Amino acid sequence: MQTKTRAIVLRTLKYGESQIIIDLLTEEQGRLSFIQHIGKTQKARVKKQLFQPLTLLDIAFDYRPKSQLQRMRDVRIAVPFTSIPLNAAKLAISLFLAEFIYYCTRAEQDNPLLYRYCEASISWLDGAQRNFANFHLVFMMRLSRFIGFYPNLDDYAKGYYFDLRAAAFVATAPVHPDFLQPSEAAHITTLMRMDYETMHLFRLSRQERNRITDCLVEYYRHHVPGFPELRSLAVLRETAE
Repeated sequence: MQTKTRAIVLRTLKYGESQIIIDLLTEEQGRLSFIQHIGKTQKARVKKQLFQPLTLLDIAFDYRPKSQLQRMRDVRIAVPFTSIPLNAAKLAISLFLAEFIYYCTRAEQDNPLLYRYCEASISWLDGAQRNFANFHLVFMMRLSRFIGFYPNLDDYAKGYYFDLRAAAFVATAPVHPDFLQPSEAAHITTLMRMDYETMHLFRLSRQERNRITDCLVEYYRHHVPGFPELRSLAVLRETAE
């Protein structure tokens, strides 16, 4: 079945001398992997630069449901980046989010709402001129809504704990060790009130931002099977404002 769709690049792996395997989040089919020949000359139609993390693509391919690796008939950049590759802080965020989305969406089939959220968020980051230090925190918190474990803010009261396993605010500390103390649970409620336009109003130190990032990664680890340590997290820590 011939398919045309928008797609977000999540990861590439070298395969042999002239091919790469590309993991994409697509709007029409969810997560798919492709094998692609990469030309090494200036005149080559498909170059490796097309497949940098979080690049937004338009692709066409013959979808084969039983095949683990699809093959593209056509690929081109859908929305060229204007700032992400040139800004060290944005680049660190993009590398982190590409890895983060890669592990969060491995089981995703067609989920257009999730895709559109990711694409709109990436475009916002590329266009932002300032006030984007909290971007990845807001992105991670809101992504949980599309995957199915967004907390219920109505359950929160001052002094409550946050149960990472149950994805819920609770009045007393759980009997297991996987929960956030009231001071950190309050950060979760703050994140749930943020959006990209207002997040700069919530002032966080680098230490606070890194700690909240750790809490969110741990939260996902409890709800996404096989969620690993993220290699890009160390780079994000170093470049956080």
